[in-house]
Amino acid sequence: MDVNTQELISRLKFDKDGLIPAVVQHAATRRVLMVAYMNREAVELSLHHGETHFWSRSCQTLWHKGESSGNRQKIVRVELDCDSDTLLMFVNPMGPACHTGAPSCFFTELVSGRDAPSVVQEDTPDKPSHFSTLERLVEVIKSRKAEMPEGSYTSYLFSKGIDKILKKIGEESAETIIAAKNHSRAELTLESADLLYHLLVLFVNEGLEIEEVFKELEKRALQRGGP
Repeated sequence: MDVNTQELISRLKFDKDGLIPAVVQHAATRRVLMVAYMNREAVELSLHHGETHFWSRSCQTLWHKGESSGNRQKIVRVELDCDSDTLLMFVNPMGPACHTGAPSCFFTELVSGRDAPSVVQEDTPDKPSHFSTLERLVEVIKSRKAEMPEGSYTSYLFSKGIDKILKKIGEESAETIIAAKNHSRAELTLESADLLYHLLVLFVNEGLEIEEVFKELEKRALQRGGP
């Protein structure tokens, strides 16, 4: 364990049960994904391996987020609150954070302004956010690359290699341009979806995580004067 880890742990104020709450937030979108608890060992493991580990209060055991599901969380940055009794962990998630399949454990809206008493469900597996749709599509593409099932167009692209994937991106780019020139909203929607899909195939083929692209976009958005 390095000096920075030792220094951080020495500053933490664990509760009477030896636990500290950890708020997990998406590093790119800044969305809160989940809240869990860590003991000293979970903090050490998280910082050492660069992936979130927690303490289960119900099972009284350590657990590595995504160990069985594959939905791991790569730690980007860790912050400590002013009272040193809560951790804020910025992560790049490798899949949904919630056991329901939702990208975040927080998808039940209780109040939206003063005049909204009803409970509204948002971002559930049946009604996903646009970002979670992209995440799920990437996971499907990754599974096609790993399993290469027969009859799959995605598997076909991977079998043909980078030149075929790039050729399709070129074709879809041209078709998107034509759709825009034709001022056809429906055509532009379809061609843009095709282009985005083939870009995601390229990302997976080259080992580029979509979170890296979103992080770059966020950096540009935060630049002075905007992108």
